[in-house]
Amino acid sequence: MSGPAPLGELPPRASKDVEKYLLPDETAVVATRRHWAVLIEPTAKFLPFFLAGGWLLLRDPDNRVTSSAGLLVIVGALAYYGLRVGEWWMRHFIVSTRRVLLTSGVIARTVTLLPLRRITDLTWKETLLGQVLGYGTFRFESAGQQQALSEITYLPGADVLYRRVSALLFSSDWGGGGGAASMGDDEGNPEAPSSSPSRSAVDDRRDTEPIPGLPPRQS
Repeated sequence: MSGPAPLGELPPRASKDVEKYLLPDETAVVATRRHWAVLIEPTAKFLPFFLAGGWLLLRDPDNRVTSSAGLLVIVGALAYYGLRVGEWWMRHFIVSTRRVLLTSGVIARTVTLLPLRRITDLTWKETLLGQVLGYGTFRFESAGQQQALSEITYLPGADVLYRRVSALLFSSDWGGGGGAASMGDDEGNPEAPSSSPSRSAVDDRRDTEPIPGLPPRQS
């Protein structure tokens, strides 16, 4: 995977997450699965057990003990690897005009989100292996607080994603407070106008108040 696919060419699973978890007035800017390199570590753990189980199974087919042990090892290794692959396949990193979301879970779906308006800093990290294979890490900082969505690893085409997210965060609309990300609360609901009077209104009211008269002089 060389980079994130255009939004019109998303896999069915990613398109389903975008339609299901975004609000009607939100637009997806980024929607991608993590890089396949995330499976390198699970593969390295899976292969030794799978080969050992195969060796036990074929070493003495007439021996029920070794054959059963080998079969159990193979089944366990396949279950572990299948779960890891399923997690990679079902997890998507989505950035909309309002929020950053990470959807995950094979059986029970979980959605972790971070409102764009709370992001104070964005760091992009790319290791040597990441430069070769084409992935990187995003680190979000939010008002000095530790967030559940503070770091996303193994993002494909991280340089392209970085430009897209940076353009969204630091566009003129965002900085001027007129963009979609700055409107409404964290859930996208419009904020109620403040009930406190403005400074100009207070000043105008004070300017129109009569000046109290001086107390009478005592002789």
